[in-house]
Amino acid sequence: MAFAVVRIRSPRKKQKKIEDTLEMLRLYKVNHCTIVPEDPNHEGMLNKVKDLVTWGEVEEDVLVDLLKQRSDLEKDEIEEKIKEQSSYDDIEGFAEAVVQNEVTLGEIEGLENIFRMHPPKGGYEGVKKPYNTGGSLGYRSDDVNSLIKSMLGPEYLEEA
Repeated sequence: MAFAVVRIRSPRKKQKKIEDTLEMLRLYKVNHCTIVPEDPNHEGMLNKVKDLVTWGEVEEDVLVDLLKQRSDLEKDEIEEKIKEQSSYDDIEGFAEAVVQNEVTLGEIEGLENIFRMHPPKGGYEGVKKPYNTGGSLGYRSDDVNSLIKSMLGPEYLEEA
């Protein structure tokens, strides 16, 4: 499985190691989202910045919506690049492969692994407490998909 990681906080005083880890994860600003593979290296990085981000297993349909709605490329451009640069015929097949850790988003030239999101509709539950105690921070398993859907913005809400 692949993880969707969303940056929630940006504290005033950051340790250099934590700041570097956020940059390695490509989480430069609040409400940025990235997709990372589920492996020991990335899990260690996520545990290091658990007080600033939330993450969980991303579903294929949510990744497809991310690519269509929040990518820097247009939907037609994405499909064309996927057909040219990979063995997949459409966004859905490519998203399934990304979720299964068979390929990464970076393998398609021009497709950035960073999604600039809107704040979630209804706001965060709490930005200072872990998810399992009623906050928003840390690991949230499949519940990250509902958070991402609420962050896709007004364009997505009109289509749904």
